[in-house]
Amino acid sequence: MGEPVPGAGPHRAASDLPLWASFGGLTAAWLLLISAIVVATMIYPMATPTGLIGHLRQAFTDVDSRSAIELTMLTCTLSAVLSLVIAVPVGWLLARTRFPGKALVDALCDVPIVLPPLVIGLTMLILTRTPPGIAIENAMQATLGTRLQFAVPGIVLAMVVVGAAFAVRVMRSTFDHLSPRPEQVAMTLGASRWQSFWLVAFPGARRGMITAGTLAWARCLGEFGPIMVFAGMTPRRTEVMSTRLFLHISVGELEKAMAVAFLMVLLALVVLTLARLWGDRGVHP
Repeated sequence: MGEPVPGAGPHRAASDLPLWASFGGLTAAWLLLISAIVVATMIYPMATPTGLIGHLRQAFTDVDSRSAIELTMLTCTLSAVLSLVIAVPVGWLLARTRFPGKALVDALCDVPIVLPPLVIGLTMLILTRTPPGIAIENAMQATLGTRLQFAVPGIVLAMVVVGAAFAVRVMRSTFDHLSPRPEQVAMTLGASRWQSFWLVAFPGARRGMITAGTLAWARCLGEFGPIMVFAGMTPRRTEVMSTRLFLHISVGELEKAMAVAFLMVLLALVVLTLARLWGDRGVHP
């Protein structure tokens, strides 16, 4: 046996204190910033002569404001559903299959996330000036009596373009973390690929779908650039809460703008909280 090395002793792991202090400090600073934004949004209207309750009452009694709130709820909900209809199959394909050009498809799915919102609205407007876009506009006018640009369908399309991109990311991550083995076992037992998806993968991804739908809804709630460029902001027609907020700010009505901002923050918090509760309940019956 060799002689023990002088000064050698049992290995001691370095202290975890620097890691906890740095990571915990950054997390606390970030949460403090978000909390300060939310609290300031809630407190500022209270300090005005009308007060928060007065501004909220005015928002719900004013015809233009009430119309913007109702249209926002309608378009956000419809857009979230359509985003899920797109995100579930696209996310599954990206997670479960390999095909030529997959990297390009994956990159294209992220384009609405990285492009400036005004650019998205402008490109959508240009698309309706091309022959395929003109044909779609004419078909919608003939069959539905409406059009895409500067109309409610344009609001929904603008929301879906951005909301679906976020939902696709969530659904791909969801299917990436779900083992494909149960689907493969179902197919070995005689199920088709469609049956294995519908009976195995789809129920297993319910928590991801709740998260994706919630994220899409919340993202659509705050959408502004594409809506302003592509659908406009005509009161009682194409005006939603985000464009209503912009109009209040543009004419110096800061108190009214803060009341609208408060409603948007409150809606986002409620929807996100309920989604977390429903998501957990769906996973832990």
